[in-house]
Amino acid sequence: MVVNFLKDGAQSARTRILLAHGAGAPMDTPFMAAFAEGLAQRGFAVARFEFVYMAERRCGGKKRPPPRAERLLDEFADAITALGADDRLIIGGKSLGGRVASMIAQQEYDAGRIAGLVCLGYPFHPPGRPEKLRTAHLMDLSLPVMIAQGTRDPFGGRDDVPGYGLPASFTIHWAEDGDHNLVPRKRSGRSPEQNWAAACDAVAGWEQQLTDSQ
Repeated sequence: MVVNFLKDGAQSARTRILLAHGAGAPMDTPFMAAFAEGLAQRGFAVARFEFVYMAERRCGGKKRPPPRAERLLDEFADAITALGADDRLIIGGKSLGGRVASMIAQQEYDAGRIAGLVCLGYPFHPPGRPEKLRTAHLMDLSLPVMIAQGTRDPFGGRDDVPGYGLPASFTIHWAEDGDHNLVPRKRSGRSPEQNWAAACDAVAGWEQQLTDSQ
């Protein structure tokens, strides 16, 4: 599999972050660009990539729904290998991208190929169906995990996620009044850019704690 990356920041940076996109939008959306640029400004080397089904859309391919997350695991592992795995690499992504990363993260961490996991808007359950949790595999994770989540995310907000009993290795940053894209309502007095910048700050602070603890 040939992996095409979009890269931001000095690629010689101490810590690198590999991000995959969400289910319905590519790697160069305003959301993905804001995080790639924001994390690069905070000293990370950031690389974005697309799963094959999304990359095919750029070549005039049929716009079809994404495969099941389980069918994307090898593609994410291939991207890690293509980028170059090491113990300072953090993997993750937006929604589906973060979910797929979470499904291979522990084995990659145990093998010394990554240092942690970052999920930007994790899809804990389908909207309106809180009983269909996608958390079973999360309970077995012992690697460092950072999740940036909107407080009113329909895929899992601050009213329900704290009750899931996630492992102690998880850190959750709550984007105030944020939806699944961490975007607040206008009446909140906050802007998307403020929430995205705060989430980037949270990721940087979390990574610094990881470095300090080593």
